[in-house]
Amino acid sequence: MANVAVQASFMLNTGEVVDMKTTMAEGTATELKTSTDYSVSAVSIGTYGEGKVITSIIQPPQAPNGAAWAYVNRRGAILCVLPVAVAGVESQPCPMPFNFVLQAGDTIQVMSNTAADREFALSVITNAGVHAIFSGTPASATNTDLVHILSGQDLGSSLTGQTIISHFATSVDGSKLDSGGGVYYLNDRGLPMGGTVATKPQNLQVKPNNTGGVTCGLNWQARVTTNA
Repeated sequence: MANVAVQASFMLNTGEVVDMKTTMAEGTATELKTSTDYSVSAVSIGTYGEGKVITSIIQPPQAPNGAAWAYVNRRGAILCVLPVAVAGVESQPCPMPFNFVLQAGDTIQVMSNTAADREFALSVITNAGVHAIFSGTPASATNTDLVHILSGQDLGSSLTGQTIISHFATSVDGSKLDSGGGVYYLNDRGLPMGGTVATKPQNLQVKPNNTGGVTCGLNWQARVTTNA
C-alpha cells in the first residue's frame, strides 16, 4: 500500500485557519497533524488549538484515493465524526457536526483507502450526543453487517435505546449497492426500519442528512447488501 498525503483545513473561533497535512500509509488509521507549511512542527489539533473551537470545515479530511472515515479522538473515544473526501472533489465548506472546546490530547484520526478498497463507512450522531462510526468491506454479492470501528460491536449493541438523528455514509460501490443505495437499519426481525444512501466520494462531496434515522434496539444491524 502506498504512502499518500492526507490534508484538511479547519476554521477556528479566533478567525484563524488550521492547515493540516500528514503522509499516511493507505489502509491504516493514522493521526492527521498540522502542516509544516505554516508551522514549525507538526502537532495534534488539541495541542495547536487548546481552548479554541472549530467552527467550520473548510476542507474535509481527504486523500488521493479517498478516506473511509475520520473523527476527532478524545481519550481513546470518538468525540466528533467528520466528513471525508477525495482530493479535488469538493463543493463547499460545511459546519462542524457540533461545537466543542479543544483540549490538549485531542487528535484527528483518518483512515485513507487504496483505490481498490471497497470499505463501506457509516458515521452517525444520536440524540444522546454519541458519535459513532461503523464499517465493513463487501467482497461479493452478499450481506455485510457493519461494526463499530473501535469496539467491533454491531449497531444494536453500540446504540441500544438511542435515536440516530444525523448520519452519512461513503462507498465506492455505487450501483453494486442493493440496500437502498447505501445501508439499511434492520430490526431484530431483520426488517428495514431506516437507513441512508451512500455517497461515492470520487463523484460528490459527502454531506450529513437527518432522514431515515431510527431508535436502535438490541440485536439491530446496519446492513449493506451488494450484488457483486
